[in-house]
Amino acid sequence: MDTDQSPQQDQSPFVAIRIKEFRFFILQRFFFIMAMRMIGTVVWWKMYLITKDPLALAFIGLSEAAPAISLALYSGHVVDKSDKRTLLLRSILLYCGCAIALLFITMDSTEHSLGKHFIQFSIYFVIFLTGVIRSFSGPTTSSIMAQLVPKTLLPVAVTWSSGTWLAASVIGHGSAGFLIAFTGYTGTFSVIITYIIIAAICTSMISRKPIMHSNATQKTWDSVKEGLRYVFHTKELLGAITLDLFAVLFGGAVAMIPFYAGEILKVGAIGFGWLNAAADIGSICMILCITFFPLKKSQGRILLYAVAGFGLCIIAFGLSNWYWVSFLALLCSGALDGISVVIRGTILQLKTPDEMRGRVSSVNSMFINSSNEIGNFESGMAARLMGVVPSVVFGGSMTLLVVIVSWFKAPKLREFNY
Repeated sequence: MDTDQSPQQDQSPFVAIRIKEFRFFILQRFFFIMAMRMIGTVVWWKMYLITKDPLALAFIGLSEAAPAISLALYSGHVVDKSDKRTLLLRSILLYCGCAIALLFITMDSTEHSLGKHFIQFSIYFVIFLTGVIRSFSGPTTSSIMAQLVPKTLLPVAVTWSSGTWLAASVIGHGSAGFLIAFTGYTGTFSVIITYIIIAAICTSMISRKPIMHSNATQKTWDSVKEGLRYVFHTKELLGAITLDLFAVLFGGAVAMIPFYAGEILKVGAIGFGWLNAAADIGSICMILCITFFPLKKSQGRILLYAVAGFGLCIIAFGLSNWYWVSFLALLCSGALDGISVVIRGTILQLKTPDEMRGRVSSVNSMFINSSNEIGNFESGMAARLMGVVPSVVFGGSMTLLVVIVSWFKAPKLREFNY
């Protein structure tokens, strides 16, 4: 492990950043996540403009979630048997290829010559490919962190990683709205591709890492089952994953933001970009607070309180007809989600053995990361059946119900401390 100086065991907020390779990891994470979030914003807005159909937006989430879920368990096996740095670098470069494809798909000349239906289904296809890539990049990113910092610094490293992810999301969402308005889709995707290239360069500065899998000859299915058994037998980990799965599944109002921006609040592309970024702004502010004032006890109870508050904020957003009320509701939802992100991430890192990090992270990715896309699909389907506003309020209400059930059915999570 390459360090500029030995990390001090004082758990100061900056101790992990003293490690050189962790700094490169944070930089690549920032630029790569920023690019990914910008792609999401651009694709959602483009699809809204060419279809004006909530179901069409819902299928964007499904297109990415289907391969991510289908390949998640296999990808965890691959991650544990691979050099994680090289696998992450390849994933970033493949994602760059998808961004280049979207640049050509969203050109005005493409729409004029091939039509809106071609644009729509081409976007679905490319997003499907990004889902395949994410099924490997997500577990790899989570797993490599433990090879960059000592285990005693993992809580601090998780906070930095989560904060970086959220800061990148804020800038990605917000800047995408401005770039679409002032430079068009071609200019926006040119910036996105540049960010991905920077992320690839930062990843290449990290040295190759040893393979931690304890049994390299183990059959794929046996390896997958071993990872599943560990997750289902570790009640705190299972409880945190399940809570987030259902909370995000029902509370995913993000897919409806284009409709709120375009038809209810009438704020256009720039307003859409900031609404999309509001939750992440709240999250990064909260994570900055947690970085300097860490949670000392009762983290399990705090997690449940935070998710309940998240559900209430989604209900408030769904009922609002005023832009600033909607923005504040999403901002507060993000702040509460920031608390749960740090707690869940720390539970994952502390409760997972080194040789199983890829497989456990893949299960986590399958349930949590893909729940965002499935949640977007559920939101689109509910909006089609119930209307946009009732679907968002229903989702927030179901999130509250999930917390109540978890409080009584997951006592080990409720009483968890670290």
